[in-house]
Amino acid sequence: MDFGIDGVRGVVCGGSKGLGRAAAFALAREGVALTLFARNADALRQTAQDIMEACGVDVQYVAGDICDAGARRAVFEACPDASILVANPGIRQTPADFRTLSEDDWQYWLNAHFLSSFDLMKRYVPGMSQRKFGRIVNISVSFIKFPQVSFAHTHAARVALSAAIGSIVREVAADNVTINTVAPGLIDTEALQTNLHARAERAGVTYEDMVADRLSGCPAGRFASASEIGDLIAFLCSRQMGFLTGQNIVSDGGVYQGLF
Repeated sequence: MDFGIDGVRGVVCGGSKGLGRAAAFALAREGVALTLFARNADALRQTAQDIMEACGVDVQYVAGDICDAGARRAVFEACPDASILVANPGIRQTPADFRTLSEDDWQYWLNAHFLSSFDLMKRYVPGMSQRKFGRIVNISVSFIKFPQVSFAHTHAARVALSAAIGSIVREVAADNVTINTVAPGLIDTEALQTNLHARAERAGVTYEDMVADRLSGCPAGRFASASEIGDLIAFLCSRQMGFLTGQNIVSDGGVYQGLF
């Protein structure tokens, strides 16, 4: 299938590794010229080189923290005409006891997993509406459907972003601008491996035991590859997906058992 986005320019946040890198590769294979945004300049430089060599598209990058308003402004100034935005905080969620979290702690997570991505959306939507084409994909987690104990701070922030998206999509749908959220489950990335090592240490079990425990609750019986999520994101950015908007799309191998 030709996604119809050859020559379109896109911005991918957290694009140096993990799901952001996978999304960048999937879009580049469709001919999208990219601007990558992440904190590590060396990793960005290597990813940009890898994509250009593999896919033959132009790839620029901006190093900075998505939580920093100046860095977000720099990305927009470097690529003001993007018609594709992959909003990905690239900040690993960590557990915490809600009783101990200060107001500043809550503000940090709201900024990391809601306000920063929303700010980029606000910057890019007007141009997309003017050009009558825009595709925004927010990378979240499957747990926005069933928040987990000890993650109230981060899951609340992510749900807030989905709620905001659900409101604004009806204002821009007529301009052929869509905004959807991909909510991955067990994806074999560095972030998942780090989380499972930490969980294993807290539980006093081996990493292998923790992996087996996670897989026992996954009907698919495996972790997904990052490329599976990258391909889903590229599909949502296609010309053909102009009627699908405001959705929270879970990809978790059947773990979530709800209908909606």
